[in-house]
Amino acid sequence: MTAFTAEGTGDPDQGAEQARAALTALRDEVAKAVVGQEETVTGLVVALLCRGHVLLEGVPGVAKTLLVRSVAAALSLDHKRVQFTPDLMPGDVTGSQVFDSRTTKFEFHEGPVFTNLFLADEINRTPPKTQAALLEAMEERQVTVAGEPAPLPDPFVVAATQNPVEYEGTYPLPEAQLDRFLLKLVVPLPDRHHEVDMLGRHASGFDPGDLEAAGLRPVAGAGELRTAREAVARTRVAPEVLAYIVDICRATRSSPSLQLGASPRGATALLRTSRAWAWLSGRDYVTPDDVKALATATLRHRIALRPEAELEGATTAGVLDGVLAAVPVPR
Repeated sequence: MTAFTAEGTGDPDQGAEQARAALTALRDEVAKAVVGQEETVTGLVVALLCRGHVLLEGVPGVAKTLLVRSVAAALSLDHKRVQFTPDLMPGDVTGSQVFDSRTTKFEFHEGPVFTNLFLADEINRTPPKTQAALLEAMEERQVTVAGEPAPLPDPFVVAATQNPVEYEGTYPLPEAQLDRFLLKLVVPLPDRHHEVDMLGRHASGFDPGDLEAAGLRPVAGAGELRTAREAVARTRVAPEVLAYIVDICRATRSSPSLQLGASPRGATALLRTSRAWAWLSGRDYVTPDDVKALATATLRHRIALRPEAELEGATTAGVLDGVLAAVPVPR
């Protein structure tokens, strides 16, 4: 996956073109605060367009939290952050019933999940009981308390960060919860050029806690996002491309290196992300290259390696590369 550009005029609707230009400008705006993470920013935009959620994985200190905060600020979206810790309770995330002595009734106090962009920081450092508190919110976009559903705002996206599973004090996310994330983006360490640039900014007084001082401003809002989503929904997908997506997912199920392949939900997720990528690239139709561009980020967390393959040094990304090389590409 490479950073998108606004080339092409596939969508004739002027509002959609303006929305695409605004979302393209988002990448440059976020770069005022975060250096060298253009692909991760693009992935977050794809998730927003698809009404999906994102899992960001990387070692501590690669600006995962700052990245999400910067995207929220550039989109003028309400956002809240919760630091997931071993003693965090489900009610600390979703909210809880609180007794009001004046009315002698229990009243629901909304938790931080009632926001547009919810940052679940280090989600794999909290026990499974609290991790599961997000399942209903991510799938149904509501929270049920005392039998009563409370709808979450629109847009609503969970951006969860996690440290690599081999780090101490982590609770691996179960497959059912991993499957709720549309994309898993691996946030890499910056290269030397970007790291020198980053240190130069800090030497000049850059404060990660003050994004306004960094010059970061909103370039789009909920209206542009809504228009963009409607345009993505109109992006055409030929039957041959649909069959190509299915063939990729079926190939993961028969791979000798995998004990768990991509489910039909994975196929629908790849369809959604491919359409968003095609629209961001300036087209109103999906190509096999669009599917390839998003396949790894969409499927890497939905498959599981066999233990013997893992011992031999295989990786999910490597297996997916082999699958993409083996599945015939439609003309």
